[in-house]
Amino acid sequence: MTNAAPIKTTCPYCGVGCGVVATPNEDASVSIAGDKEHPASFGRLCSKGSALGETLSLDDRLLHPRIHGEQVGWDAALSHVADAFRTSIDAHGPDSVAIYGSGQLLTEDYYVANKLMKGFIGSGNMDTNSRLCMASSVAGHKRAFGSDTVPGSYEDLDEADLVVLVGSNFAWCHPVLFQRLQAAQAKRGTKVVVIDPSKTATAQAADMHLAIRPGADVALFNGLLAHLSKAGLTDTAFVADHTSGHADALHVAGEPDLYQLADITGIETITLQRFYELFAATSKTVTIYSQGVNQSSAGTDKVNAIINCHLLTGRIGKPGSGPFSVTGQPNAMGGREVGGLANQLAAHMSVEDADDRDRVGRFWGTSSVTSTAGLKAVDLFKAIERGDIKTLWVMATNPAASMPEADLVAAALKKCPTVIVSDVTATTRTAKLADVLLPAAGWGEKDGTVTNSERRISRQRKFLPLPGEARPDWWIMSQVAQRLGFDGFGYTAPSEIFAEHAALSAFENEGSRDFDIGAYANLSPHAYDALTPFQWPAPKSRPAGTKRLFANGGFFTPNRRANFVPTPHRPPASTTCDRFPLVLNTGRVRDQWHTMTRTGKTGRLFAHTSEPYVEIHPDDASAANIEAADLVAVESIRGRITARALVTDRQVRGNIFVPMHWTDPYASCAHPDALVGPHVDPVSGQPELKHTPVRISRVPATWHGFVMSMDKPDVENFDYWALGRTDAGWRGEIAGLSSEKPLEVLATDILGGGAAAGADVLSSFDLKSGIYRTAVFNDRRLHSLLLLSSRPVEAARAWLCDQLGQTFEGQARHYVLAGRAGVDQPDKGAIICSCFQVGLNEIAAAATDGAGSVDAVGSCTKAGTNCGSCRMEIKRIVETINVKQAV
Repeated sequence: MTNAAPIKTTCPYCGVGCGVVATPNEDASVSIAGDKEHPASFGRLCSKGSALGETLSLDDRLLHPRIHGEQVGWDAALSHVADAFRTSIDAHGPDSVAIYGSGQLLTEDYYVANKLMKGFIGSGNMDTNSRLCMASSVAGHKRAFGSDTVPGSYEDLDEADLVVLVGSNFAWCHPVLFQRLQAAQAKRGTKVVVIDPSKTATAQAADMHLAIRPGADVALFNGLLAHLSKAGLTDTAFVADHTSGHADALHVAGEPDLYQLADITGIETITLQRFYELFAATSKTVTIYSQGVNQSSAGTDKVNAIINCHLLTGRIGKPGSGPFSVTGQPNAMGGREVGGLANQLAAHMSVEDADDRDRVGRFWGTSSVTSTAGLKAVDLFKAIERGDIKTLWVMATNPAASMPEADLVAAALKKCPTVIVSDVTATTRTAKLADVLLPAAGWGEKDGTVTNSERRISRQRKFLPLPGEARPDWWIMSQVAQRLGFDGFGYTAPSEIFAEHAALSAFENEGSRDFDIGAYANLSPHAYDALTPFQWPAPKSRPAGTKRLFANGGFFTPNRRANFVPTPHRPPASTTCDRFPLVLNTGRVRDQWHTMTRTGKTGRLFAHTSEPYVEIHPDDASAANIEAADLVAVESIRGRITARALVTDRQVRGNIFVPMHWTDPYASCAHPDALVGPHVDPVSGQPELKHTPVRISRVPATWHGFVMSMDKPDVENFDYWALGRTDAGWRGEIAGLSSEKPLEVLATDILGGGAAAGADVLSSFDLKSGIYRTAVFNDRRLHSLLLLSSRPVEAARAWLCDQLGQTFEGQARHYVLAGRAGVDQPDKGAIICSCFQVGLNEIAAAATDGAGSVDAVGSCTKAGTNCGSCRMEIKRIVETINVKQAV
């Protein structure tokens, strides 16, 4: 038997849309490499993409349909789902049912979902977790351009002289594009400005960092608009020929008063002046924005304030110029193309537009197209709590963890008469609340398309067999639609759905709508299989697609002019007070994804950050009597979570950051969206996830522990726990508020029966450090290790995790018990580069030996030479070593 042929597909993580080459191996593993021919990434992958082959295990997969916990066949499950929809609709009308989807769905899945719900059931209640991600960009685009169109292309990063990053930790969240930007910095001297409250890894690579006060972006860009106008930078011809509303936007922006702006934004006047002058002097400017802009109660105004500056100066649709929204999910854009949000119809048509409804209805052959927009995500789950929604179908997402007021969402799901979940796992917080579980095909098992942030459509291809009874989402929905008696759902392959999608995009279009992929309307199954990446619009006259739009106008408003949108500054919907004096920001970390259903399967991606944490400025930590590595309670008016303290001046005073990823089954109580309120942008419906008033306090834990084991430790009954994978098993951090049991008794509780009969158990109690240690060896292999202390445990965690499952004899076992490497055993230190598992000690050693730059360290160790998201950390280490050597 030989290895299978390599398959070209697309990464299932962020919106960069990197090309992947997957090669199934004879031993059932899959080798992963970057696709050097893919125009979005040219062979680069980030740490998450590089580790995809390690996430394909079936250990927690949902493999069979279940109803109320009992395994059933597909016929019974599909009939049950159809009956639940039919019963709810017959008794309460079509708006009593809803579908909540995900940017993890493929476009073909999304298309069927929208056709079913909005076209045949006749309700607009089909929304998606893109509402939490990109809805403000959609709304801002539509207000300005008349369509949800990203004007530019990734090539603009190569050609810009100035790139402004707003609300985007580009280095961690879109690392392959960040590498592209850094290459432009090195090659052509591109200037980079980062606008972010925190000194992120991205900010550390910037020529200028504006540590803006959260929620002040509109004021900042209104000030820029006024400055550009006063400085005579208006592109008079472009504004006159291709825009409307210029005077109104300038009137609202007012006069450029740097002192007033400094008071609102928290940015010094000299820094504001320098930024405004740099923007004014640089015609080839790209402004990239992401969740720090979108996830706000003023998100749509933030988007339009940015676009206004580009419209005023004509910096749009030209090489190296334009506003650029980068999406957070792999197919957020594809979902928007087929109507994935509750106020949309397929092919960028609108529920509110009677002509669009008529057109879509005639194309689909239905008279039931919804005439009203459905409930947006936050309102949808409120309606579930009220009892208005009787049947909910959740696909490929985890709203009980990711929605604002997550605990109330979980309670609402418990009340809902029928909750159906299609997913790859039954272990998420949402899946555990489902009445019906449907096993969905995962990445590598299904075929379809995705669209990245630059409007580029690429194929995701199947290279693995369907496990168990898992089925593609489009097939599941089509089967339910047929059981409901609807015609038009007899699909046998995703190629048929894509061809229909393409045909609808061109139907009665003739250039009146932005989304047009009519060149692919007659695509054969063979041609679909061989489809190469292309950008839309791609009408029949331009099948290769279009890189940029709007350089010469041609907007999709009724008068074909772009709209300047007046954007008055409004403070965030919720403000701090004496009781809750700090602002909580949530977001991603470098190596994890959403609620870790995929990234949580590989130890490599836990090596850099292994447990939930809260970043706190030293002054705020001191005020709360919190020290580094303490456990911290973060509380809002809605709830409380617990995480590890990371005290750092990367946070500004008054602000804290907690990553979004840790929830069931990886942590006891660390999902920050339980703290977040229901405040939403009034236009987009996107919730405010970046500005929650909170307070912090030290958790008075009486004992702390670090555990690792080849078996999953039984820790879920303790007050605090956080688990992660290692290459050979599991690692965990634990703590308790009670000291009723001696440490040796706690050790027995934690390790339980993990050790085989006759195992060699080595234990000790270090009076000096107060650490109780126990190690279990089965047949000389390290099976488990537990370190317990009254204080947070200090140990060489990265080295220890490498020892799990290894064979030890004699004195070497005592090094493990001590939690430190012996003098003859290299300890790489805390992992800095996840791609190549290079640790801090290795980087420091290279720098000490003369590697005086990030590139030099990369030559010695390979650190930072793949995705580059660790390069700023490497730079800090090198600079620290250089300073020490100079002294």
